[in-house]
Amino acid sequence: MSLLADLIENITEYPVKEVVIGVFNTLVWSRNCGLSATLRSDIFPHERVKNSGALTSMNVREIAGYVFSENPLEVSLGMAAINSALPVEREKFKSINAKELIVNKGKMKVVGVIGHFPFLDEIKKEFRELYIFEKMPRVGDLSEEDIPEYLPACDVVAITGTAIANKSFEDIAKWIRRRSYVIVLGPTTPLSSILFDYGVDAICGTLVLDIPIVLNQVKEGTPFKDMKGVQYVALLREEYFG
Repeated sequence: MSLLADLIENITEYPVKEVVIGVFNTLVWSRNCGLSATLRSDIFPHERVKNSGALTSMNVREIAGYVFSENPLEVSLGMAAINSALPVEREKFKSINAKELIVNKGKMKVVGVIGHFPFLDEIKKEFRELYIFEKMPRVGDLSEEDIPEYLPACDVVAITGTAIANKSFEDIAKWIRRRSYVIVLGPTTPLSSILFDYGVDAICGTLVLDIPIVLNQVKEGTPFKDMKGVQYVALLREEYFG
């Protein structure tokens, strides 16, 4: 079974209160409020979302199934739906920022990051080597095709949560050496211990604390890095099983 299928197996059929597909983020409000980055097609314009206009008449498991679609907007909806309905183990959460964790675990080591996060430029001096892999590389980045060559050399690997949504996570994971410390981060990341079964050591995601504020920001196209009303939290394997 795939990681996405395992996650969906862990949610129940909650009614859906609200659905918003924003330019940067997608939101589904069911049991809780779940976010996902809004995925885009590199080739085709957006297609219509199936059942658009009647999504709140569906239950959250039905929308979660959209994550297996070929339509990027439906995938975004499916991922946000999963994140909205997962059991929340608040007593296990740590108030840890992913950036701080990457610095702490990666100091003077070789670090590989899937996704060019905005904070990387300010912390790259902390590492012996930093490899950034991007679908659309900027100057200094490596491409996805470089992963098999460079990722096995990394002591710490940080993977954007969108790799789970776009189904590249398991292909990436097979190039990570066994003793590497693996972090999944970003607003798309499911805050579920199921990720530990897939070799992840730290799950760094987001809790929505103020639903009306976050809902409005998603509607108005606020980039996630500027979003208020959210809290960065982490589930750590060493703490979870300690």
